[in-house]
Amino acid sequence: MENYKAHILVVDDDEGIRELVKQFLNKNNYLVTTAKSSEDALDKVKIIKFDLIVLDIMMPGKSGLEFTNENKKKLDTPIILLTAKRETSERVEGLEIGADDYLAKPFEPKELILRINNILNKTKTENLKRIIEFGSIKIDLNKLFIYRNQQSLKINNTEKIILERMINSPGKIFQREEIGSLIDLDKERSIDVIITRLRKKIEENPKSPKYLQTIRGEGYVLWIK
Repeated sequence: MENYKAHILVVDDDEGIRELVKQFLNKNNYLVTTAKSSEDALDKVKIIKFDLIVLDIMMPGKSGLEFTNENKKKLDTPIILLTAKRETSERVEGLEIGADDYLAKPFEPKELILRINNILNKTKTENLKRIIEFGSIKIDLNKLFIYRNQQSLKINNTEKIILERMINSPGKIFQREEIGSLIDLDKERSIDVIITRLRKKIEENPKSPKYLQTIRGEGYVLWIK
């Protein structure tokens, strides 16, 4: 893990600012992906698990505040908001809806680095808890992999969100509605498909599951010791 580079998503409609921040972060040993809008950012977070998002508030289409409000809980990724405005009300709103920090433009790149480092150091301990082993299985929610019998099985962000909640509440029965609210899905059949897919990655015999079980008429439970 010594060579691990944190992956940061920089979202700003101003290409000049995107490139400036990207260059500075690259020089400080961060891996950087950029997005020009909230919609572009959403496409990227669906396929990549970022360690942190630097997000401009004032953008055409959906604002940074709207993106944060709609996606913070699902992504479980720290967010630093950037804005040219200095009103306290906007900063408070951003923090209330889940942003981890706030930086007003223009800003010193070194200050952005310090804030990023502070947030990543704060979450490092929590991230270590997202690796769990039981039986012959190891689930690594940081790398988004399940390791079983010499196999490395990739999990997507939706599966990661469900597993993370279940791992932190072993033995708790999760109703379909609760799982659906975590991933913004209200179709029971679709939730069943996701659980079946997870079983195939976790279980030796998915048809007779030992860990990820169905409680008839109630929901799903993850049994781990």
